[in-house]
Amino acid sequence: MKKFIGKNFLLQTKTARRLFESVKDLPIIDWHCRLDPQKIADNIAFDSISELWLAGDQSKWRVMRTCGVDEEYITGGADDYEKFERFAETLENCIGNPLYHYSHLELKRVFDCDTILSSKTANQVWEHCNAKLEKGLRVSDLLEKFKVELICTCDNITDTLEAHKRISDKTEVKPTFCPNDVLMIESPDWASHIEKLSELTEIEISDYESLREAVHKRMDFFNANNCTMSDHELSPFVYISEDDKILDIMIRKALSRESLTFEEACAFKTELLVDLGKKYSELDWTMQLHLGTARGVNTTMTALLGANMGYDCMSGEDYSASLLRFFDRLEVTASLPRTVLFNLNPKDNDLLATIASSFQGSVKGKVQIGSAWWFNNHKSGMEKQLAALANNGVLPLFAGMVTGSRSFLAYTRHEYFRRVLCNFVGNLVENGEYPEDFEKLEEIVRNIAYYNAREYFK
Repeated sequence: MKKFIGKNFLLQTKTARRLFESVKDLPIIDWHCRLDPQKIADNIAFDSISELWLAGDQSKWRVMRTCGVDEEYITGGADDYEKFERFAETLENCIGNPLYHYSHLELKRVFDCDTILSSKTANQVWEHCNAKLEKGLRVSDLLEKFKVELICTCDNITDTLEAHKRISDKTEVKPTFCPNDVLMIESPDWASHIEKLSELTEIEISDYESLREAVHKRMDFFNANNCTMSDHELSPFVYISEDDKILDIMIRKALSRESLTFEEACAFKTELLVDLGKKYSELDWTMQLHLGTARGVNTTMTALLGANMGYDCMSGEDYSASLLRFFDRLEVTASLPRTVLFNLNPKDNDLLATIASSFQGSVKGKVQIGSAWWFNNHKSGMEKQLAALANNGVLPLFAGMVTGSRSFLAYTRHEYFRRVLCNFVGNLVENGEYPEDFEKLEEIVRNIAYYNAREYFK
């Protein structure tokens, strides 16, 4: 029997183990995450393991709810130890869930704690980890420990980026342009967002052209502040094209807080997204598209707790026709930027791999499939994503892992991914499906683990 998370964890063959030795100490480029740049700029310390571990972690909240834990001990007012204790009771039932692996990797790598967390050991682990935190463990210590070279945060279109300007850490932190508040014209808050955008840019927004001007002005601001990427959540993604005169009518309705039809909202998003894509190409940015999410599906709890509280899931929408029309429209004018496609539903792995391979050229791996994201961020999800990319694309050009997380401990997931990657490639070799050419094999896994991201994201 193998030791739990031992030296050869997830590495089933000699080839896999040899390959992992070549990547395990490489730096990390986290080109998509949800970390708060304010916390990085302030180089905060943490009062307890609960603050560092449980605050903002929707994955942990979801399994706690599934196990019947009262909301008071999840997002409510219970004290930190009570919340930690309830999570420990939950975790011991998470066999097969990636949280079991991630949580224990974090205990091992950050806190030098080999104790298995359970209801019986909760107090022991709590005391051990908090003793480490009392010595002054800060954000910069975590980033240095994991050799994080670059972080790309997600930043609202109206963000002043003041926190980024204050960051002086060894780790470079770049903003990512996120215009979802402007795209979501059907939102009841859209007019308020536009008022803020108008005030910030000193442009009176009354029609599509003035809106476009204001958005471009913010893009130029982000570009001047070291931004090289955008990020979009497109759920649902429906391509409907309209002329500018119709768009002007839609904008006036939305600014007056009148409701738009579904078709009107989709038409507006289509045109603005096409315009954004052209500007990204002009600025030489990378465009990230996140597809297949159903948000706030439990309307009762979302109304009570707000968004991003663990009530989102995969959707089964078919966005392929819209995505193809969108890409082709940009390609016709030679305006398709470097693009990364993230799918939340694993059924779309092969679909996106074939779409990506239909729009390549001028840049190696110009259109990429993003790493196994969110509900796919586990061993089998990563293996399925790697297999789809290998089967229908060129695996050695893959830009590799992202955390996509709000947690400063999530960098253990890069180790996890590197182990899965090396095992995947190792199995191909051991099965006689690829030559035992270790010079080439090590080049492939090292590029995927680190060097491809350096080149692709500049």
